[in-house]
Parts: sequence; structure tokens; C-alpha cells
Amino acid sequence: MRILLIEDDHQAAAYLVKGLTESGYVIDHAADGEQGLNLALCETYDVLVVDRMLPKRDGLSLIRMLRADGNQTPILILSALGEVDDRVEGLRSGGDDYLIKPYAFSELLARLDALVRRRMETKTDTYLKVADLELNLLNHKVSRAGQLIRLQPMELRLLEFLMRHAAQVVTRTMLLEQVWDLHFDPQTNVVDTQISRLRSKIDKDFDKPLLHTLRGIGYKLDELA
Repeated sequence: MRILLIEDDHQAAAYLVKGLTESGYVIDHAADGEQGLNLALCETYDVLVVDRMLPKRDGLSLIRMLRADGNQTPILILSALGEVDDRVEGLRSGGDDYLIKPYAFSELLARLDALVRRRMETKTDTYLKVADLELNLLNHKVSRAGQLIRLQPMELRLLEFLMRHAAQVVTRTMLLEQVWDLHFDPQTNVVDTQISRLRSKIDKDFDKPLLHTLRGIGYKLDELA
């Protein structure tokens, strides 16, 4: 599981990075709100751990911007501000949980696990994954091995169909009907062209190809050739 920690206290950050890494998590750390916002927008994470009081951009402002952008990654807010109004403001800003400092590391781990479980239970219809290729249907973000991939609208529709039928052979006719809503053969190479463009984006810079052409049959998205 990949976590983005946004914490400006270097001692606290080092403690969390060490503990979370030893617990099996992959951690990226940002020391201010601007750096954290940029990472959260450009990379894919399972959970964000955000300190409320940050330099350059405060934690709640950062969270509001992410939610406005459509980013639904679970967020755990860390803060020394523990009054009821403080907690309510944090949750209403888009945070999913609020942990008051000082806290026990075991409680932080338990809350992170709960956020991940909750996300897995609710993202079935809005999150697709094949090998290390991921598609978030809420914000239309595509990533592979954590690297963001920018697709055009038709490429997104094509990828969604292929991912929903992963490991299955899909024919050219199926794609014309389900992706292009064409119930006749337009006598063009539109499918081949879009498949080629999609392959250049999701496979070209990676060691293992996922999108395979079965000559005379169709296409298949699968980590196995």
C-alpha cells in the first residue's frame, strides 16, 4: 500500500516514515502543503496522511482543493487541535478521519487499515485494476505502477471497456458497438487506430505489455500474453 505523508515536523515525519515502512507500507513524504498537493495530484496513493498546520498551504485548504479536483483518496488528518469544532471542520473539509496529537502509533495504523478497508468495500464500481494498471472512474485518472497516464475521452472509454473485460477476448464488433455505439461496420480502421494509441500510452514505457492483439480474432487486456 502506498501512502503520502504530508508533515512539516521533520522529527515526527521521520518517526512515521520509519514506522510505516517497517509495517510494510511504501511512503512518500512532503514537508509542506504545496509539495504535498502537487504529489497528490500527480501520483496515485491508497491513503493520504495530512498534518493540519502546514507551511505554504495549510492542510484543510489542500484537502479542499483535492476534493474539488475529484480526488477521492482517503485522508487521515493529524492535528494538535482537538476541540469538537476543530474535528468537525476537518471532516467537513473532506477528511475521512481525524487523529489528535499526540497519538499512539498503533492507533494510527488501525485507522489507516480501516480507511483502506472502507475504500476497498466502496470502490468496486468506480475503480478498476489490471496488474499495475489502475483506472479511477470518479476522477478519470489512469496510472500504471504509480505513474500518471493522460488519456483522451475516447481512449478512456476504450480502456474502461477492456478493463471490465480483462483476460477476455473482445472482438472489433464488440468494441464498435459498446465503445463507439456503432451497430454497423464503418469500413474504417478507427478501432485499430485507437488501440494503437492506447497501447502507446499504457504499454510503451513499461517492461510488460498488457494490451495484446490476437490477429483475426480481437484484443485482450491481460498481464499474461
